Amino acid sequence: MLSFSPKTVTKDLLAGLPERSRKVLTDRFGLSQKGESRTLDAIGQEYGITRERIRQIENHSLATVRDSESYAAQLAALEDLKRVIQALGGVVSEETILVEVPKSEAERNHVVFLLTVGHHFTDRREDANFKTRWHVDETLAEAVERALAHLYESIETNRLTPEEEFLQLFAKALKQEGVKNRPNDVLSRWLLISKRIGKNPLGEWGRMESPHVRIKNTRDFAYLTLKRHGSPMHFIEVAKGIEKLFGREAHPATTHNELIKDSRFVLVGRGLYALKEWGYEPGIVRDVIEGILAREGKPLTRDEIIERVKRERYVKDATIAVNLQNSAFTRLPDGRYTLSK
Repeated sequence: MLSFSPKTVTKDLLAGLPERSRKVLTDRFGLSQKGESRTLDAIGQEYGITRERIRQIENHSLATVRDSESYAAQLAALEDLKRVIQALGGVVSEETILVEVPKSEAERNHVVFLLTVGHHFTDRREDANFKTRWHVDETLAEAVERALAHLYESIETNRLTPEEEFLQLFAKALKQEGVKNRPNDVLSRWLLISKRIGKNPLGEWGRMESPHVRIKNTRDFAYLTLKRHGSPMHFIEVAKGIEKLFGREAHPATTHNELIKDSRFVLVGRGLYALKEWGYEPGIVRDVIEGILAREGKPLTRDEIIERVKRERYVKDATIAVNLQNSAFTRLPDGRYTLSK
């Protein structure tokens, strides 16, 4: 992607600096062969001066590089880096840059150094809402961040949205900020700037605080497995599904225990679980019958009750009939059942 070697350009830019200035920048940015960056404190202790003094040396050294003949000679390389950043969207998270721009691991720190020293680039440090990002257009950066904030506010807490639909929602938010007609790969990179929006392992987007996006435990993997399947599953099949979809080992007994504890899941048969959001109500068969009669607001025949219960539970007709004998229900003279008073 780049037409030059970041390491070669870095070496040329540092060559004219005094030894201490060159070493401070080398250590701060991890530009040595080892590629290890050092803190202000660590460097200060080596020289027997304060971290603030090291910071001053760092800033002065960067300014010296920008004013040097070597910098002027390398403007074409910096312009090429600017072209690459623009091609990536003009506003890009640092982690995305470090994945897409360097040709090797050894070049990563050198790319960050060139972004830092180049007058073409402006960084915004990580905060509560956004990751560290770089841009070449202040107005665009502001618009993208406002659109990301509006997108977050428009999402329901636990809603999951397929990527294609989510990109359309983002495009609308951007359009309201005056940013139009960007390709989906650019939109995807801009989404990665946000710390409040994220994508789960199935490629569905939502708020990062949602357990359906920030996957923490077996229950969350089970939820995504059932959601992908679309209908009730036995807990053994859920465990197998977790392993198949996510490559995560899941013991059936452990999976069963986790499903029991979580209100997102409803036991609808022997070892069979469904998602509550599909319309299944928690409880035993008697509870289901009570809920049906309460919602109907009128007596129902045995067959009507059986038919409705079997929409919510995988049980035999005889099991439902036995539960109708409970004192919670009264059989009327015409054979219909109602809730006991």
